Amino acid sequence: MRRSTVTTALVSAAAMFLVVSLASFTPAVPAVPTRSLEMTTVTHVPAMPAGAHQLRVWIPLPYTGTDAYQKVSQLKVQSPVPYRVEREPVFGNRYAYVVVTPPQARKPFDIRISFHVERFEHRVSLTPSSPAPSAPRIELARYLHPDKMIPLDGQIGELSAEYTKGADGPIAKAQEIYDYILETMHYDHAGTGWGHGDAVWACNSKHGNCTDFHSLFIGMARAAKVPARFQIGLGLPGNAHSGAIASYHCWAEFYAPGIGWVPIDAAKASQDPSKAKYFFGAIDTDRVMFSMGRDIRLVPPQKGDPLNYFVYPYAELDGKPYDAIAHDASFGDDTARAEASHGN
Repeated sequence: MRRSTVTTALVSAAAMFLVVSLASFTPAVPAVPTRSLEMTTVTHVPAMPAGAHQLRVWIPLPYTGTDAYQKVSQLKVQSPVPYRVEREPVFGNRYAYVVVTPPQARKPFDIRISFHVERFEHRVSLTPSSPAPSAPRIELARYLHPDKMIPLDGQIGELSAEYTKGADGPIAKAQEIYDYILETMHYDHAGTGWGHGDAVWACNSKHGNCTDFHSLFIGMARAAKVPARFQIGLGLPGNAHSGAIASYHCWAEFYAPGIGWVPIDAAKASQDPSKAKYFFGAIDTDRVMFSMGRDIRLVPPQKGDPLNYFVYPYAELDGKPYDAIAHDASFGDDTARAEASHGN
């Protein structure tokens, strides 16, 4: 009898220990891949030509709108001439705006912009969630219209209808379009015509850079009634911790009810087919976003046409586009801050 009592007590104690252990156990949450950076852009402004009266310059700043996957801090603008920070209202793009007069530009000068940025992997589940994220109808409607270089009728519309026929819903349609682009296009800078984001040119040429890949994707998606939008920034080498930034990089997002905005990077998937599945629904940390949208009208407004896209400075001399402005950028991984962030 006594042995039974002891046995029962031991069993009860073990059960209590198990309950307490299970109650105190917290499943490990996988860390989101993050890249922490110090970045600098330098805009080189030449001396104004003789007889010129006014030079206006719009210099893009890192995006701080609705992108939760990018945190910008410690922004500093060093300019020998007065500037102000503006934001255009359609896409939320920010920039430093400078008006230069002849006395201020007798000699060349630089405008240096530095900032700290944390870029997080953007990866979404392609399964609808509850409560489901939503976007305002007016925002979605904006991303169903054509852009100057992204028509939705004619060849683009016909191609979209052909490849999305029978696809049920935005995810399935976007997947068919993404697969079509990867099957028919290849990434290169051969010849001329690439880099403008001309969807029809990309469709016919079957090659190009990121702007061409994603213009075709956006055009075919919008033609299939799937909202899609364009994002652009500076691309970062994944195998280097500091250095000059060679070029821009762009990607796209499409909208699916119950899921929200879904990122895709068909250009990177074309360069590395082993990651084709990953880049449908995710983008990595090797980029810093500077602007959203195409056909951008700045504030104060430029005299020239809306900007095809906005990742480098734009300038006008006496009301006409001025391409003598030079620009470079550099980065350095902030490893100390990244380690501290992961430690928390």
